[in-house]
Amino acid sequence: MEENKRYGDADLAEFKAIILEKLASAREELNKLQTQLANPNENGIEQQHYITMEDGALTLEKENLNQLAARQQKFINNLEAALVRIENKTYGICRETGKLISKERLKAVPHTTLSIEAKINQYK
Repeated sequence: MEENKRYGDADLAEFKAIILEKLASAREELNKLQTQLANPNENGIEQQHYITMEDGALTLEKENLNQLAARQQKFINNLEAALVRIENKTYGICRETGKLISKERLKAVPHTTLSIEAKINQYK
Protein backbone atom coordinates (compact mmCIF):
# COMPACT_ATOMS: atom_id res chain seq x y z
CA MET A 1 0.00 0.00 0.00
CA GLU A 2 1.66 3.22 -1.20
CA GLU A 3 1.21 6.25 1.03
CA ASN A 4 0.79 9.73 -0.44
CA LYS A 5 4.11 11.58 -0.46
CA ARG A 6 2.55 15.04 -0.69
CA TYR A 7 -0.78 16.82 -1.01
CA GLY A 8 -2.14 17.42 -4.49
CA ASP A 9 -2.48 20.81 -6.12
CA ALA A 10 -6.19 21.09 -5.26
CA ASP A 11 -5.48 20.44 -1.57
CA LEU A 12 -2.58 22.90 -1.61
CA ALA A 13 -4.84 25.57 -3.15
CA GLU A 14 -7.39 24.97 -0.37
CA PHE A 15 -4.72 25.28 2.32
CA LYS A 16 -3.31 28.40 0.64
CA ALA A 17 -6.73 30.08 0.79
CA ILE A 18 -7.00 29.26 4.51
CA ILE A 19 -3.52 30.61 5.17
CA LEU A 20 -4.08 33.80 3.17
CA GLU A 21 -7.26 34.50 5.14
CA LYS A 22 -5.48 33.95 8.48
CA LEU A 23 -2.53 36.03 7.28
CA ALA A 24 -4.74 39.01 6.40
CA SER A 25 -6.43 38.82 9.79
CA ALA A 26 -3.10 38.48 11.62
CA ARG A 27 -1.61 41.46 9.80
CA GLU A 28 -4.66 43.56 10.65
CA GLU A 29 -4.33 42.60 14.33
CA LEU A 30 -0.60 43.41 14.29
CA ASN A 31 -1.32 46.82 12.79
CA LYS A 32 -3.81 47.51 15.60
CA LEU A 33 -1.25 46.52 18.22
CA GLN A 34 1.44 48.65 16.61
CA THR A 35 -0.95 51.61 16.49
CA GLN A 36 -1.71 51.17 20.19
CA LEU A 37 2.00 51.09 20.97
CA ALA A 38 2.71 54.17 18.87
CA ASN A 39 -0.30 56.13 20.17
CA PRO A 40 -1.01 54.95 23.72
CA ASN A 41 -3.52 57.75 24.38
CA GLU A 42 -5.67 56.92 21.34
CA ASN A 43 -7.36 53.82 22.74
CA GLY A 44 -10.81 55.35 22.84
CA ILE A 45 -10.56 56.76 26.36
CA GLU A 46 -9.45 60.29 27.00
CA GLN A 47 -6.37 60.62 29.18
CA GLN A 48 -8.21 63.01 31.53
CA HIS A 49 -10.81 60.34 32.35
CA TYR A 50 -8.19 58.03 33.75
CA ILE A 51 -7.74 57.84 37.44
CA THR A 52 -4.02 58.36 37.54
CA MET A 53 -2.36 55.06 36.86
CA GLU A 54 0.93 54.23 38.42
CA ASP A 55 3.94 54.27 36.14
CA GLY A 56 4.36 50.56 36.78
CA ALA A 57 0.88 49.78 35.49
CA LEU A 58 1.51 51.80 32.32
CA THR A 59 4.82 50.05 31.81
CA LEU A 60 3.19 46.66 32.32
CA GLU A 61 0.50 47.48 29.76
CA LYS A 62 3.15 48.51 27.22
CA GLU A 63 5.13 45.31 27.87
CA ASN A 64 1.97 43.26 27.35
CA LEU A 65 1.28 45.01 24.05
CA ASN A 66 4.89 44.42 22.97
CA GLN A 67 4.59 40.71 23.80
CA LEU A 68 1.32 40.43 21.90
CA ALA A 69 2.85 42.19 18.90
CA ALA A 70 5.90 39.91 18.98
CA ARG A 71 3.70 36.80 19.15
CA GLN A 72 1.57 38.10 16.29
CA GLN A 73 4.69 38.78 14.19
CA LYS A 74 5.94 35.24 14.86
CA PHE A 75 2.54 33.87 13.79
CA ILE A 76 2.72 35.93 10.57
CA ASN A 77 6.25 34.66 9.89
CA ASN A 78 5.07 31.06 10.39
CA LEU A 79 2.13 31.58 8.02
CA GLU A 80 4.45 33.11 5.41
CA ALA A 81 6.80 30.14 5.76
CA ALA A 82 3.81 27.83 5.20
CA LEU A 83 3.06 29.68 1.95
CA VAL A 84 6.64 29.05 0.83
CA ARG A 85 6.20 25.34 1.60
CA ILE A 86 3.00 25.36 -0.49
CA GLU A 87 4.88 26.89 -3.43
CA ASN A 88 7.65 24.29 -2.99
CA LYS A 89 4.99 21.56 -2.72
CA THR A 90 6.43 20.42 0.63
CA TYR A 91 3.50 21.74 2.67
CA GLY A 92 1.84 19.25 5.00
CA ILE A 93 4.82 16.94 5.35
CA CYS A 94 5.89 16.38 8.96
CA ARG A 95 9.48 17.52 9.48
CA GLU A 96 10.04 14.75 12.04
CA THR A 97 8.32 11.69 10.57
CA GLY A 98 8.21 12.59 6.87
CA LYS A 99 4.56 11.52 6.79
CA LEU A 100 1.63 13.66 5.70
CA ILE A 101 0.06 15.75 8.44
CA SER A 102 -3.68 15.16 8.65
CA LYS A 103 -5.93 17.61 6.81
CA GLU A 104 -7.86 18.25 10.02
CA ARG A 105 -4.69 19.34 11.82
CA LEU A 106 -3.60 21.54 8.92
CA LYS A 107 -7.00 23.23 8.81
CA ALA A 108 -6.84 23.91 12.55
CA VAL A 109 -3.14 24.89 12.65
CA PRO A 110 -2.20 25.71 9.05
CA HIS A 111 1.36 26.74 9.87
CA THR A 112 2.27 23.51 11.66
CA THR A 113 5.26 21.46 10.55
CA LEU A 114 4.60 18.54 12.90
CA SER A 115 2.05 15.76 12.84
CA ILE A 116 0.13 14.95 16.01
CA GLU A 117 2.38 11.90 16.45
CA ALA A 118 5.55 14.00 16.29
CA LYS A 119 4.07 16.69 18.56
CA ILE A 120 3.15 14.10 21.20
CA ASN A 121 6.67 12.63 21.00
CA GLN A 122 8.10 16.06 21.82
CA TYR A 123 6.59 15.82 25.28
CA LYS A 124 7.81 12.32 26.08
